[in-house]
Amino acid sequence: MVANEGKFAVVLLSGGLDSMVAGALAREAGYRIFALSIDYNQRHRVELNAAARVAQSLNAIRHIVLPLDLTAFGGSALTADIAVPKGGVGEEIPITYVPARNTIFLSLTLGLAEVAGASDIFIGVNALDYSGYPDCRPEFIDAFQTMATLATKAGVEGHPIRINTPLQYMTKADIAREADRLGLDAGISWSCYDPTPDGKHCGLCDSCRLRSKGFAEAGLVDPTIYAVQPPKA
Repeated sequence: MVANEGKFAVVLLSGGLDSMVAGALAREAGYRIFALSIDYNQRHRVELNAAARVAQSLNAIRHIVLPLDLTAFGGSALTADIAVPKGGVGEEIPITYVPARNTIFLSLTLGLAEVAGASDIFIGVNALDYSGYPDCRPEFIDAFQTMATLATKAGVEGHPIRINTPLQYMTKADIAREADRLGLDAGISWSCYDPTPDGKHCGLCDSCRLRSKGFAEAGLVDPTIYAVQPPKA
């Protein structure tokens, strides 16, 4: 599956709005896209279904869904039988944090990028309007870039694979505006940690609140169907 024409990037695609916009920015910059989603046995399949829709909308060359059962570790409301918090975004790192998730996922993305001959990785991490996850911070990305350069044949031979975080310093409103500017159908993406049985965003988890806040502050129509309208931040 080695790429041999043009420039290629691997996009770590969750199915959320952030990864969708990151992928679209890669496409706008002229990259052809390999999409990678991780099926870590999260508490619902809706997100992975959204990732498939997003990959198709980005005209990805290939969309790989890699199984990796993190329920064997547990430790998170997304990988264990722990209630998803619905009280609003707080100061502490919430129980929806999946231990070392971006470290694990970026390592897998790095492996795919090297095999595929991709020069770049795009990930939609954000350190402004977010839940405080430590592996979304710029310090983490900088450290991972150093490790990636040291750990790969491409890096040792002087062609390090670049980790791109185009949303790192964007607010959720900025991200919503980018989605609009890029002509994306934000309604095909998924952000909720705890969807209702009839397939709606719950409206109360951190992810729903931040998504709704972004569209509201951007002055854009939110295409998301919520079971409960998220409270204003």
